Amino acid sequence: MKRYIDAPQDGQVNLTAALLLVAVIVTGVWVWKRLPLATQDYLIDQAIPLALLVGMIASGGWLVIRYIRTRRMRRQERMRLVRSFTQASTVEKRLDIAFALIEVNHYHREGLEDIEPALRDLFATTLTRSLGDKQHQIRGMSASHLGVVGDKDAVQLLLKALEDDHAYVRACAALGLGRLRASEAKERLKVVSVEDWDQTVRSRAREAMERIP
Repeated sequence: MKRYIDAPQDGQVNLTAALLLVAVIVTGVWVWKRLPLATQDYLIDQAIPLALLVGMIASGGWLVIRYIRTRRMRRQERMRLVRSFTQASTVEKRLDIAFALIEVNHYHREGLEDIEPALRDLFATTLTRSLGDKQHQIRGMSASHLGVVGDKDAVQLLLKALEDDHAYVRACAALGLGRLRASEAKERLKVVSVEDWDQTVRSRAREAMERIP
């Protein structure tokens, strides 16, 4: 019922905005036609270009400030999560924080050097010990994130995960291999990209091959 009540209100708001826009345009044209020619020439030759230039500079400055603030906020959040990760007392808590940390860091290694070995061991252990159980989402996320902080030792784990019963895990394993740029997995990924019954897995395998030199 709420959907039918809200719809007319949304339509009224859109109609009001359209009418206001038309009124502004009409008023602007009316004022422009009544300006002296000298004033029109001045606005066209100097005032409008200057206003556009100032607007472009202001927009560029705002984008730079926004970028700097976003990076600072992300760095602060990353530092907070790193502290929480090192202080977490249970594996489940550490795993939740680790997943959030990788996402906050936009799937990059930079800034995670101090805890990278711990992250790598956690993801590898979770992927190994969880194989065959019902927690396929945890296995898949571990495989995917292992591609961010993993090393060549993780390649064999991810290759094994390509044989998992769950398509989600296989797709994430392919993604992890692509992130690692594991050249030794390219032939296996080629087979998966053709023979796996799941379309998402095949697509992830092809994407992984494109990232491997």
